[in-house]
Amino acid sequence: MTANDPYAELERRFARMSAVNRAGAILNWDRSTMMPDGASEDRADQLATLVVIAHEIISAPDMPELLSRAEERKGALDPWRAANLREMRRSWVHESALPGDLVEARSRACNACEHAWRTAKQNADFKSLLPTLTEVLTIMRRVGEAKAAALGTSLYDALLDEFEPGGRSARIDVLFADLGSFLPDLLGRVIERQKSLPAIIPLDGPFPVDAQRRLGEEMSRRLGFDFRHGRLDVSAHPFTGGTADDVRITTRYDETDFARSLMGVLHETGHGLYEAGLPREWRRQPVGNARGMVLHESQSLLMEMQACRSDAFVAFAAPRMRAAFGKDGPAWTEANIHRLYTRVEPGFIRVDADEVTYPLHVMLRYRLERAMLAGDLALADLPGAWNDGMRGLLGVAPPDDALGCLQDIHWPDGGWGYFPTYTPGAIAAAQLFAAARQAVPGLLEAIGKGDFAPLLGWLRANVHSKGSIAGTDEILTAATGAGLGVAAFKAHLESRYLSA
Repeated sequence: MTANDPYAELERRFARMSAVNRAGAILNWDRSTMMPDGASEDRADQLATLVVIAHEIISAPDMPELLSRAEERKGALDPWRAANLREMRRSWVHESALPGDLVEARSRACNACEHAWRTAKQNADFKSLLPTLTEVLTIMRRVGEAKAAALGTSLYDALLDEFEPGGRSARIDVLFADLGSFLPDLLGRVIERQKSLPAIIPLDGPFPVDAQRRLGEEMSRRLGFDFRHGRLDVSAHPFTGGTADDVRITTRYDETDFARSLMGVLHETGHGLYEAGLPREWRRQPVGNARGMVLHESQSLLMEMQACRSDAFVAFAAPRMRAAFGKDGPAWTEANIHRLYTRVEPGFIRVDADEVTYPLHVMLRYRLERAMLAGDLALADLPGAWNDGMRGLLGVAPPDDALGCLQDIHWPDGGWGYFPTYTPGAIAAAQLFAAARQAVPGLLEAIGKGDFAPLLGWLRANVHSKGSIAGTDEILTAATGAGLGVAAFKAHLESRYLSA
């Protein structure tokens, strides 16, 4: 097969590597949801072994020759296979840049640090995390240096490229500068407008976890999540894992505030719908993967923020919320619930932040991780730098590290370069939802009836089914008529938060 058809041999190898990675994805999900604490070392060994096996497959000595020979015959390939070959090359460049011992060391260090982070966060004790987080940062610098040499980029851009193919900090800087030119003023105007409105009535709890779970599952089904090919569980930090045929989403529960769990479920459902909608015939190949985290975050934020904080959705959801918790009264009216879900208020926690302040949380993390990777910020000084940044950007400072620099799992888990994809994801979500509303007559009316099929069908056709056949900007341009830009996001914020 290799001698006669190098491309077919590459498909065979990448399918095998995909199976290894999918097994690792389920083990990762179990690690964060069901694994007993005492199994952490054994699980770390299992995951490290799998990542090394996958690395050995893609970095085999004959891979450069196979890729080159397949590329010589690229003209005979159809568009999907040609794109798959391009993505194979990209994957090979990333993986072959790293020696096997560094791949294994990264896996083991991140597993150990993620486990230590759970305890550190619970105890609001950043100092206890320093030894393992220092090791992770040291390894991630080595990874970034090796990949930067292979890609011809900066260290930071090499790490960003893992999460967003072709993503570059120069582009992020432009987007963030555009946001910075209007967000502070808009935030002030929104807060002033809110002061002129009647006070929001708090929802009276407590809210039993079982009732929250049932409500979350009902709403997830309404969005289109298929529980025959997925499940909802609990984790310390909400995430989506598993595989396209076995999607695992998680949330966390607070009996004093069911909105945190529900919005987490809706957010992760958006991620899960994207994974489930990827082109089935290409799921074992690189071209069948999600394009990158900008589009991935656009799908979660489109569902959570654009669709499910709309007047239409709240009109549908409010009576179901009342029924779920046996509540009634002025606090439980559609108008009050909508005001509650669209309240803008600077806070400590990124995942609970409103649409206006959310980008400021991301900008802070982007600034801090670049400084730490560059050696301009010592890891031990992170809590102080974090609190100073929160004061400067949001006017608030967390009372402890659990509500500050320990709130996210990403750095302990090795996700350096991930954070800046969140805000471009929110920007893309606004573009896509505006385009969907224009293209699908009666879209909001359908959402008001709990019918997400029209929206999901449009997303399947314009985003999910594209996999990685094209880049983020190309997919966005085809779907919305323009590449990534802040205009639709700004218009959305002004319409939702400043309109009479």
